[in-house]
Amino acid sequence: MNKTKDILITAFALFSLFFGAGNLILPPLLGFKSGNLWSLVTLGFCLSAVVIPILGILAHAKLQGTIFDFGKKVSSTFSLTYSFIIYAISISLPSPRTASVTHEMAIAPFFNTPPILTSIVYFSIVFLFAINRSKILTILGKILTPAIILILLLIIGVLTFSFDFSFGNTLFTNPFTDGILEGYQTFDAIGAVVVGGVIIVSIQIKNKEATYESKKSLIRKAGWIAGLALFLIYTGLVFSGSLVHNSFDAEISRTALLTGMTTLSLGATGNLFLSVLVSLACFTTAVGIVTGTADFIKSRCNNSRQAYIITAIVGCLLGIVMGQFNVGYIIAVALPALMFIYPITIVLILLNNLPEKYTSASVFKGVVLITIIFSIPDFLGSIPFLTPKQELFSWIPLQKYSMGWVLPALISFIITTLIKKPIHE
Repeated sequence: MNKTKDILITAFALFSLFFGAGNLILPPLLGFKSGNLWSLVTLGFCLSAVVIPILGILAHAKLQGTIFDFGKKVSSTFSLTYSFIIYAISISLPSPRTASVTHEMAIAPFFNTPPILTSIVYFSIVFLFAINRSKILTILGKILTPAIILILLLIIGVLTFSFDFSFGNTLFTNPFTDGILEGYQTFDAIGAVVVGGVIIVSIQIKNKEATYESKKSLIRKAGWIAGLALFLIYTGLVFSGSLVHNSFDAEISRTALLTGMTTLSLGATGNLFLSVLVSLACFTTAVGIVTGTADFIKSRCNNSRQAYIITAIVGCLLGIVMGQFNVGYIIAVALPALMFIYPITIVLILLNNLPEKYTSASVFKGVVLITIIFSIPDFLGSIPFLTPKQELFSWIPLQKYSMGWVLPALISFIITTLIKKPIHE
C-alpha cells in the first residue's frame, strides 16, 4: 500500500467534499468589502470554513460512526433530534441554493428564462439521479474539482499581477467575527458532520486490514492537506476580491462579482467555462444532499424504499420552491438557522476531538445545554422582525459580535470537567 498516494487521494476526496459553489461565491465578496483588512477577514472566514470542518472530519475518524454518534453522549433523543434538524436544514437551504447559483451564473447571462423554470428542470434531473444511483457523479466530481481549481488559480494569478496592491476602506464593523459568521454560510461544518462518515467508510472498504490508528493517522494527514488547500484558495479569492474594489458597483451580488472577476481575468470564454463547471458542481452537491437525506430517513424507517423515494420527492419539491429565489435571499433566510445550529455543531465537533477523560456524558450535556441557551439571543437577533432589544443581552460577553455562546460554553466545559474529575480519581 502506497501511504503517500493514499493520503493524497483521501485529501483530494476531502477537498472535493467541501469545495462547492457556495465556497466559490462567498470569499470574493468578503474581499471586495474588506478593503485593507482583507487578511483579518480571511482568518475569521477560514476559522469557521476550514478549521472547524476539518476538525469535524477528525472527529469522524475518532468515532468511526455516523452523524448520530456526534451527540449520543448528550442523549439518544437529542442526537436523533439534532440529526433531523441538520438534514432538514441541508435539504431546505444549501440544496436549493445550488439551483439559484446555477441560474444566476449559467442560465440568466445567456437565456431570458424565469428562475422557477430553471429550478423545476434542475430538481427534476436531481430526482432522477437520486433514485437511480449513478457513477457519473463520481466521474464528474473527479474531473470538475481540478478543473475548477485550475480556473480559480488562473483568476487569482491574473488579477494579482494585473492590479496595483491598493485597497479601499473596510465596510465591516468587526472584520474578524464578520468573517467567521460568513464562514457559517459555507455549511461546511454541517457538511463535515453529515457526509464525513462517507470518507471513513470508503477507507474501511479499501483497507480492510488497516488498524484503527493507521486509519486515524491517514485521515488526520489528509485532512490537514485538504485544509491547507482550502485555506490557500480562500485567501486567494478574498485577496483578489479586495484588489477589484474599484472595478464594480458597491452593491454587486456574490455571483455577479465572481462572474465579473472571471471576465476581467480570463475573458468571456473563461467565464462561460466557469459557469458550466460551477453548474455541474452545484448539481452533484444537490444530488448528494438529497440522496444523503433520503438515506437517513430510509435508515429510520426499516430501510423502506418507499420512505427513500418520498423523502427524495419532498427534498426536490423544497428545492424547486426555494431554488427560484436569488442567492442573496436564500443566504439571508439561512442566517437564523445557522446562528442556532452552528454553535451546537461546533461544540459537538470540538468535544468529540478531545480525549475521553475530558468528555464524559455530563460534560457533553452541560456544555451543549449552555450553548443552546446562549445561542438563542443570536438566533433571535438574526430574525429582522424578532430582533430583541440589544440592551437585554448586552451583559453577555462577545454578544455584540454575535458570539455570545463562546465564553459560557467554555466556562461550562471547565466547570463540568472539574466536577467530574474527582469521581474518576
